[in-house]
Amino acid sequence: MRTEDFDRFSVALSACSELYGRTISEGAMSLWWAALERFDIEQVERAFRAVVEDPDGGQFMPKPADLIKRIVGTQADRSLVAWGKVLDAMQRVGAYQSVVFDDGAIHAAINDMGGWPAICRSETDELPFTQKRFTDLHRAYSLRPDHPYPARLPGEYEATNALRGHGTAQPSLIGDSQRAQQVEQLGTSSAKTAISQAVPAADAGLAIKRIGRAA
Repeated sequence: MRTEDFDRFSVALSACSELYGRTISEGAMSLWWAALERFDIEQVERAFRAVVEDPDGGQFMPKPADLIKRIVGTQADRSLVAWGKVLDAMQRVGAYQSVVFDDGAIHAAINDMGGWPAICRSETDELPFTQKRFTDLHRAYSLRPDHPYPARLPGEYEATNALRGHGTAQPSLIGDSQRAQQVEQLGTSSAKTAISQAVPAADAGLAIKRIGRAA
């Protein structure tokens, strides 16, 4: 959730608490927010509804863990739907065309698996293993809304043209076109993990001594 979602979150939690004859203190509200902040506000609101409508567990005031269990369970379903979207694009678009999906977690997962051409060239008998790895990665990235991901997934044409200094064609937008455009705008062209040269221990100690003398 984002900061601007706090009012919606507060309304949902307060309404749920009132339903069970409870009140939520500011401290408890902060703990609830910290526990659920990594999820989308829509997911949290659906989880509240699901918990209070549960014929068995709905008799008691839920805890954050109850909502997380609901959300993570549905997240597995979302990852399977995402895999279906990827599989369809693999068949209909293929490895040569660059693509932008409407879900940044899809980009992050495919990037970890070697990129768009690599996943498109998975052998048929490898698909169950490819699906398992993708859904695990997608689920993990979906639970981290601040994760970096590539703005687009380059196809083979784009990679070849880049080596030759040629321009690149517009990518195919997969899924909701407006959300895919947002994914591209919010994505990054740099590597997701920063790598820098370490300073040798001896040099680091010398630098500290010089700073101490200067002071």
